Amino acid sequence: GIVIANEGANFSAGANVGIIFMLAAEQEYEELEMAVREFQNTTMRLRYSSVPVVAAPHGLTLGGGCEICLHSDKVIAHAETYMGLVEFGVGLIPGGGGTKEMALRFSDGLKQGDMRINRFRDNFLTIGQAKVSSSGEEAMELGFLRKGIDEVIISRKNQISYAKEICLKMSEKGYVQKNMRKDITVLGQEGLGIIYAGANSMKSGNYMSEHDQLISEKLGYVLSGGDLSQLTKVSEKYLLEMERKAFIELCTERKTLERIQSLLQTGKILRN
Repeated sequence: GIVIANEGANFSAGANVGIIFMLAAEQEYEELEMAVREFQNTTMRLRYSSVPVVAAPHGLTLGGGCEICLHSDKVIAHAETYMGLVEFGVGLIPGGGGTKEMALRFSDGLKQGDMRINRFRDNFLTIGQAKVSSSGEEAMELGFLRKGIDEVIISRKNQISYAKEICLKMSEKGYVQKNMRKDITVLGQEGLGIIYAGANSMKSGNYMSEHDQLISEKLGYVLSGGDLSQLTKVSEKYLLEMERKAFIELCTERKTLERIQSLLQTGKILRN
């Protein structure tokens, strides 16, 4: 099995946005697309590995670091884990399978009689507001950790050894490699309607910028599975392609590059 962990101050503060900025600024879109595809392939290899994969995050677990956890078989999170998909702040959407995975988890959580639109909106806002959990327990509430599957551990000292123990037990029980999913229910136009209407009213009320509106609409488009006329079952591959396309399109936007540059130079999020 594989345990993904470290003994640094943080698990991972995310992907190297400097490289994304450099490729986008130089309009090396083919290379950028290849880099995003490689990261998606990596997270999907974690999900569909022939051996169990356990992540043991602590401290900052943001962006790409969060996506690694989302695709592990099991997460043993430290109580002080600050987890979130924070790409919106730099003018992007999660591009390493994170948007796809949140759509998948929304689909898996649907029950007969659910207020689908309310649940969909909450799922959208978790990414759209770049929410970061204040603890491992809150990461459960936000849907980054799965109740009944992932665990939160108090002892940082024993975290990695416990994760190894769990990983070996999973292997001994006879771990079976999973198949890629093709049964993810997306809302199509039902989801798009609420995102577009919400983003438009937020923009009209000056609660968000024009660029925020654009990112919101691209994020909503992927989470909804596109402009489909009814509830439809789609594959992970389908959603990953949409996610990658939206990510690259946002990288061509000048305002996204300004946001990334602001973070790199000042450490601050620019609202433009």
